[in-house]
Amino acid sequence: MIKKLLIANRGEIALRIVRACKQLGIKTVGVYSTADKDLMHLKFVDEAVCIGAPNATQSYLDINVILTAAEVAGADAIHPGYGFLSENAEFAEQVEEAGLTFIGPHADHIRLMGNKVSAINAMKKAGVPTVPGSVGAVTLHNAEEQAKDIGFPLLVKAASGGGGRGMRLVEHYDELISQVQAAKQEAEVSFGDDTVYMERFLKKPRHVEVQVLGDGNGNAIHLFDRDCSLQRRHQKVLEEAPAPSIPDDARTPILDACVRACEQIKYRGAGTFEFLYEDGEFFFIEMNTRVQVEHPVTEMITGIDIIVEQLKIASGYGLSYRQDEITENGHAIECRINAEDPQTFMPCPGTVEQFFAPGGAGVRFDSHLYQGYAIPTFYDSMIGKLICHAPTRKQALTKAVHALDELIINGIKTNIPLHRDIILSDEQFNEDAQNIHYLENHLLNTES
Repeated sequence: MIKKLLIANRGEIALRIVRACKQLGIKTVGVYSTADKDLMHLKFVDEAVCIGAPNATQSYLDINVILTAAEVAGADAIHPGYGFLSENAEFAEQVEEAGLTFIGPHADHIRLMGNKVSAINAMKKAGVPTVPGSVGAVTLHNAEEQAKDIGFPLLVKAASGGGGRGMRLVEHYDELISQVQAAKQEAEVSFGDDTVYMERFLKKPRHVEVQVLGDGNGNAIHLFDRDCSLQRRHQKVLEEAPAPSIPDDARTPILDACVRACEQIKYRGAGTFEFLYEDGEFFFIEMNTRVQVEHPVTEMITGIDIIVEQLKIASGYGLSYRQDEITENGHAIECRINAEDPQTFMPCPGTVEQFFAPGGAGVRFDSHLYQGYAIPTFYDSMIGKLICHAPTRKQALTKAVHALDELIINGIKTNIPLHRDIILSDEQFNEDAQNIHYLENHLLNTES
């Protein structure tokens, strides 16, 4: 078993990892920038190391300083959490070359899945359905020929992208070249890679993902699926598990396909296959080679601690469960709580003057907040995740509304009203899961 783990992250995920390590008897090292000296998890780690200035490029994204901190503290493993260096193949490679254990997949798998073109090609070989699209990368020279086979409307997407950057919707032939050029330019600025590809534009899909665990030796399991369709500007707002209203004859084959894909490439650790689901069909879009922000909803319905499993797999213990031992229990909803203006969605950092987390059976609030904590301006605005579990989806939604009423975060603006008053009170959403355009269309209708 790993003896001492350095947590190369901050905020709620860092605290989450500390808890898992305590459960396994692993000592912990927390790192922090000069803006983060008051983070909650630093009160519970065995050691804390300052790694630099508030700017993430000078601290949390600096591979050399992270590795130096691990060496100074005598850590034998590094957990990257999510964001920052979590899907950086060079980081994973350097961690292993330094003789440390990287809590995640091999660098080659991060590279494979980090590029959308190579990921799609790998999934095709594994028999995982993909969105009809271009063959390989799209250039200004082959774009028109590739588009003929796909048809319009179509999406131009950055191969190394995410969060909607480097993405363009093309509805007509005469705007194709200009949009490809614009996508390439934005991809180069955002990711240092101007490679783009094209795929059919699905008009009203849902965003459904499958959680997997692999032992790195050709064995893998799935932990069922999640629905992450409630998004604003391609950023997830609310997630739930299992994904509602998907028939077993569509669900079971895709779960099995994801497991087969992991077995074929000998995937190690936690990973998430992301799909668009429309008219009973699944289409692969990407794989995230890290723990997801929304992993708690899967934990709530399966009873499996995904962070603990990551640590066990990385320590060489393999998978703790057989597939036939894992069952779904009830329904879980996660609301991402952000420090932002609920009308403008602009970040609103500041000091938390009053804080109270809801509780009770089936209610979990993953957060690093406490009264008097000053939220810095330098990082993501997410400050917590409210997760509610109940026997049915309707009961989980009701529990979430009551828990949001109990959640008190004063001194700053948050998006609690968005969840409570707009999403969870909407009859259409309460009736069934909605497509990826639902929230933005609903906000437009609410404003008008």
